[in-house]
Amino acid sequence: MTTPTETTPRATSGQLATFRLDGDLYGVEVEHVQEVLRSQGLTRVPLAPPAVAGLINLRGQVVTAIELRERLGRPPRPAGTDAVVIVVRLHGEAVSLLVDSIADVVDVEAGDFEAPPDTLDGQARELIRGAYKLDGTLLLALDVQKAVGA
Repeated sequence: MTTPTETTPRATSGQLATFRLDGDLYGVEVEHVQEVLRSQGLTRVPLAPPAVAGLINLRGQVVTAIELRERLGRPPRPAGTDAVVIVVRLHGEAVSLLVDSIADVVDVEAGDFEAPPDTLDGQARELIRGAYKLDGTLLLALDVQKAVGA
């Protein structure tokens, strides 16, 4: 009898740019982050998936904005609060992630890495590579490539 093959979460040491989303701390590899911006004007895209918040004009470059709350199955951002924009670069292309607030750049060690918590379910579980135990909090490592995927 064979068992389904599970992919082992990738434990890495390095630096993560961290941000808050619905009260939780998330991180993406620093090497993917191009820049962080205050809330930007969005142009809605008709018939786009719900996670596509719109398009941002980034100094003449049109960049897709992904609403991470939607991607991670979190409730919508409270009315009257603006998102912070994290522009990431993947395969030479810029994509922006809408988050609640930006936090610090933190050093993480592979020894502190664990599989995603059992409390994550659904789509969020697929988009989180794992978690790093920090002092008094858990840092959820976002798989940025999956998060910006359709």
